[in-house]
Amino acid sequence: MRAGNRLRTLLTTALLLPTVPLHAAGPGGALGELSFRARTLLPTLLLLDPVVTPQAVAPSDQEGVVVNPANLEHPAQLERELRAALRDPLSETRLTVTGGTARLGSYSVGSAEQITGHIVVLKGNAEIHGRVDGNVVTLDGNVILHPGGMVTGDVLAIGGRVRQIGGNIAGSQMELEAAPTPHAELSVPVLVARRGAGLLGIGLTLLILGFGLVTFGRPNLEIVSDTVSHSFGRAFLAGLLGQVLILPTFGMMVVGLVLTIAGTVLVPFAAAVFILLAIIALIGGLLAVAHAMGETITRRRMAHGLRVSPNAYRYVMTGLGSLATIWLAWVAFGWVPLAGSLIFAGAMLLTWGIATVGFGASLLSRGGVREHFAGRILPPEMMTDEYLWATPQLGVPAVKRPPKDPTA
Repeated sequence: MRAGNRLRTLLTTALLLPTVPLHAAGPGGALGELSFRARTLLPTLLLLDPVVTPQAVAPSDQEGVVVNPANLEHPAQLERELRAALRDPLSETRLTVTGGTARLGSYSVGSAEQITGHIVVLKGNAEIHGRVDGNVVTLDGNVILHPGGMVTGDVLAIGGRVRQIGGNIAGSQMELEAAPTPHAELSVPVLVARRGAGLLGIGLTLLILGFGLVTFGRPNLEIVSDTVSHSFGRAFLAGLLGQVLILPTFGMMVVGLVLTIAGTVLVPFAAAVFILLAIIALIGGLLAVAHAMGETITRRRMAHGLRVSPNAYRYVMTGLGSLATIWLAWVAFGWVPLAGSLIFAGAMLLTWGIATVGFGASLLSRGGVREHFAGRILPPEMMTDEYLWATPQLGVPAVKRPPKDPTA
């Protein structure tokens, strides 16, 4: 799928998500609704699931698959029949639904619509705002009934969930866990190429973010980087504690807002700001660790007589290159049965440790505002006469204090 089509369908999927207010979220409350929306949207945003263009499914030919969703007593058999109808690419899928229609991708029934017959949705969600006189079946998608929606028959979600935010379902509600599908084994060159492309994409993204942070927030980045260098252990402990407390803090914030009338309206905005700040602290801290590593490596090269330009852009690029080394080993040898798992576990552990240190440094330095842990502020006990004598004042070079004449 081309980039333009992927972006368009991604935005369409986001717009088809539930738009019910959080205070009307149902039995799960605001936290349950936020969790459901995150699980629904994040796989699409991160491209973990392929984006499917919503479209109608043409009826199959004489030898094609024909399903009858009027009787849902055998959902496992219905799942096998529906998966047998899927084709690669999905746009070539053909399916005949007895007494109904089939749709590919997310499908929405408007509040003013009345559909007569069964609805089968493949690889997408079924959003019911109006009336459906029949059964509703989804494959790898959710059935979401909104206020004012009505389904006179049964509802079945295969590989998804049934969410009754409002409206009424006259028949039964069923959820079936998707059966595991066998994946074709990829050849070693193809596997290495895919992993290498993924690592390259992540590296380029972090590099662009790092250059942008250097351009627009260099002082803050340097303070966080100095905090990593001068308070490494303290930053790790702070990051570890921050990871433990981040979810309870988020929960207490949401509960505190829900308890007030005005705060209920602010829950979505406060949650978005909280998540955004956490992501900025995590990614900014990771880039700060890369900056600190790159600065150390560059200064060591300069100490060995190499002529390099010491600047923040080089520090970030060098540090990210060093962090990618162990992942390059996984890309090259990850296909080896035992060694690949060990390399992957080591890369994950190292990345988690680095991200924890960076996250803790961001918390200690308040996002690069507080310099107390960056080693830039001298304690009062170091302000001695010898220190002041050896410190250049107004650009005058420091000289040693002349020794006292013992004969004097």
